[in-house]
Amino acid sequence: MVEDQRFGLIGGRYRLRDQLGRGGMGRVWLAHDEMLDRDVAVKEVALPAHLSPEDDEQLRAFILREAKAAGRINHPNVVKIHDVIETEGWPWLVMEYVPSVNLRRTVAQRGPLPPVEVARIGLAVLEALVAAHESGVLHRDVKPENVLLGDDGQVVLGDFGLARLDTDGKGTLSGGLGTPHFLAPERARHGVSTREADLWSLGATLYAAVEGRAPYARDSMLETLKALASDDPDPMRLAGPLKPVLAGLLKRDPAERTDPEQLARQLHRIVAPPTDEKPTVARPPARMKQAALAGVLAVAALVAVGVVISSRDRGAQTPFAGDPAGGRPVPAVGIPGCEMPRALPSAPPPQTRPAGESGLPDGWVLYSDPVGFSVAVPPRWAYTRLPSNTVCFRDPAGSAVMGVMPSRPKAESLRGYEEIGQKEVMLKGPATEWEFTYTLGDRKRHAIAVVVTSGRTVFWITDDRDFAASRALYDVVRIWFDANSSEPIR
Repeated sequence: MVEDQRFGLIGGRYRLRDQLGRGGMGRVWLAHDEMLDRDVAVKEVALPAHLSPEDDEQLRAFILREAKAAGRINHPNVVKIHDVIETEGWPWLVMEYVPSVNLRRTVAQRGPLPPVEVARIGLAVLEALVAAHESGVLHRDVKPENVLLGDDGQVVLGDFGLARLDTDGKGTLSGGLGTPHFLAPERARHGVSTREADLWSLGATLYAAVEGRAPYARDSMLETLKALASDDPDPMRLAGPLKPVLAGLLKRDPAERTDPEQLARQLHRIVAPPTDEKPTVARPPARMKQAALAGVLAVAALVAVGVVISSRDRGAQTPFAGDPAGGRPVPAVGIPGCEMPRALPSAPPPQTRPAGESGLPDGWVLYSDPVGFSVAVPPRWAYTRLPSNTVCFRDPAGSAVMGVMPSRPKAESLRGYEEIGQKEVMLKGPATEWEFTYTLGDRKRHAIAVVVTSGRTVFWITDDRDFAASRALYDVVRIWFDANSSEPIR
């Protein structure tokens, strides 16, 4: 490889910028595709210098197999392969760039994650594996390092570095064993990869996320492999409702492991448990202290009454349904990341000022985030922050959800997505207001989002039948949204 190419053009179009990470197979760079004007991730594959010509050619073929395997999968929870190029005999893989932090680093920084959050991540990775397996591809290296938590709430499975085309549903081992802590027992003993082995590795990955350590955490690789061959997984202390789910995935006999359909149902019950509560929508503020918003709030006061009445007339409902049609898991990407967790801390969120100090309507608060935005929050709404730095707010008694994310959501990939329209609006600068619907479980959801020039987005979502009645409340949120607030809350 020519050293001065590292920050030059690769393949005549990909300009390298920063190193994103490195591993046994090379390095990954952030690059810019100058032909399509987009950021990409470029994997620089490090071929060992001591390889014979025969081994060199075999490894190159392996790299092309990786790209071919991953390229067959088209799914929002799988990192896409855009291109494969060679520069002076040096192979490079050009992939989708997902601004993210991997699951291993997230757990290292935050400690063990809550079971509901881990279940949400598990649903997304399961969806990726199902799509891969349906395409005849085994991943063979599912582990926390390869689960990416995107800045926009997207969860994706990356690095099909040990994947191969699976023509008979069983496959054979080639290209290395992967990481022992997340290696299925049959792979360690017999060198055989299966779909069930990928599910075992998913179970070990979720175990590590919720417990803060792998199920067979030992001091050396040899001790890990010995424990994997004969011992039960280490006892779980923090898994809570995930405990039986993980136990089913970590069965030693592949035939006894939980299948994908049952696993999807189990995870959905944790993410969105059934409820017999009748949803109601809190009454909006009675008046606005600023004259410019008086008309908006007058409409809001009227339409909210209609929402309360219609909710009562409909009887008991489940605000966020469990299994979607067909038993397939819902991808927890982008905007739905705010919809998936049901157990949210109580409002008011930190760093708020009450209405009397800010001119907001009675009962509302102005939330100011340390990353530099502020947004008005309706009374008593619950609050949480996702690992992606998306901030979520939810009506604890109704179907409405709002949030702010650091980038434009990838809403087009949502099930049943239909665009209603986009138009230019002015906040403190030009922005785009984007309205659309999609399906979550068995519910039609109606969303409206404002995307500013930097990509930061505020969004408002309700059940489709509640949207018109809640529109006046959204108008308050939009008017008070400041994507680049510089005034800190003292």
